[in-house]
Amino acid sequence: MSTKKEFETGAIRNQMPRSGYSEHTSAMYLTSSFVFDDAEDMRASFAEEKEKNIYSRFSNPNNTEFVDKVVAMEGAESGYAFASGMAAIFSTLGALLESGDHVLSARSVFGSTHALFTKFFPKWNIETSYFDIADIAGIEALIRPETKIIFAETPTNPGLEILDLEFLGALAKKHGILLVIDNCFATPYLQQPIAYGADLVVHSATKLMDGQGRVLGGITVGRADLIREIYLFSRNTGPSLSPFNAWILSKSLETLAVRVDRHCENALELAGYLEKHGQVNWVKYPFLKSHPQYEIAVKQMKKGGNIVAFELKGGIEAGRNFLDRIRMCTLSANLGDTRTIVTHPASSTHSKLSVEERAGVGITDGLIRVSVGLENISDIVEDLSQALNS
Repeated sequence: MSTKKEFETGAIRNQMPRSGYSEHTSAMYLTSSFVFDDAEDMRASFAEEKEKNIYSRFSNPNNTEFVDKVVAMEGAESGYAFASGMAAIFSTLGALLESGDHVLSARSVFGSTHALFTKFFPKWNIETSYFDIADIAGIEALIRPETKIIFAETPTNPGLEILDLEFLGALAKKHGILLVIDNCFATPYLQQPIAYGADLVVHSATKLMDGQGRVLGGITVGRADLIREIYLFSRNTGPSLSPFNAWILSKSLETLAVRVDRHCENALELAGYLEKHGQVNWVKYPFLKSHPQYEIAVKQMKKGGNIVAFELKGGIEAGRNFLDRIRMCTLSANLGDTRTIVTHPASSTHSKLSVEERAGVGITDGLIRVSVGLENISDIVEDLSQALNS
């Protein structure tokens, strides 16, 4: 009998050993610390001569179960869980970068990641250059002798551009550079960047991994030697995931495939509807044939994900008015929830950027981002339709 399980089976059946109470589902270990049998057990544990939980800032059975599941899903060697997605990104980069290093990043990245690159890392003499996603062939010219990491999201937030992971993996390998991919929008169910050459993959587990908007969490998985450095950095700086949140997230992974299948089905249907609407200039969804990187998306993704981006006619005011007319869907900055969420980045999440800065990351004045939920698609379409037609 094969020991390798299919994705859905592993998400359910990969769990910690049962305690002495013979529980069916995994137990919750809400403890800050763990006890030792004797002085020698304590010495050997701190010397890392044996695998043992010492303190929940270092490890905890619930965190280990969550990490082990994602490691298996992504085809990674090891991993570490964090209190949020941004804790994962900062700790990953902070552990591996040194003064004088250079980061080469896709221009379209999450706003807080951009803040790390432009506001905080320069304090430590770490420089970041951005490459244009539309000119992926020009990336190589931006590589310097001190370039340590290539960083990218795919699909990007909120413009849904798709980067060719195979190209990036080959480029990073050619130059001996680490490739770090934020796989939050796709999840490991739809895309596994390590298979294309990524060294590390980061996630905001707050999004589709949780899937119900309940808890914050993050995770980095990848090469064991790199995760070791990230672990040593993190056990001293303290961004670890709480065991309670780890338990929630591990349970949520049991239904990830089922949920994401439905998310993708709804999102594709909504994108098709919006593409025909007279008040819409354009629609972006990775699995629409009209998407500029459609061929790359179908090569490296199983399905198109749950995010749909479209541009309203009428600019910022049209976007604000559209949000005010939404009745069922939710106005929120989160995504990946069971509930459909609508956001107008130009007047909210990216309002502090200039028009030119927003345009540089693909955010137009009329851009709307929809995180398509699990409601019946007819109700989702009806709500967006009445908001568009009012």
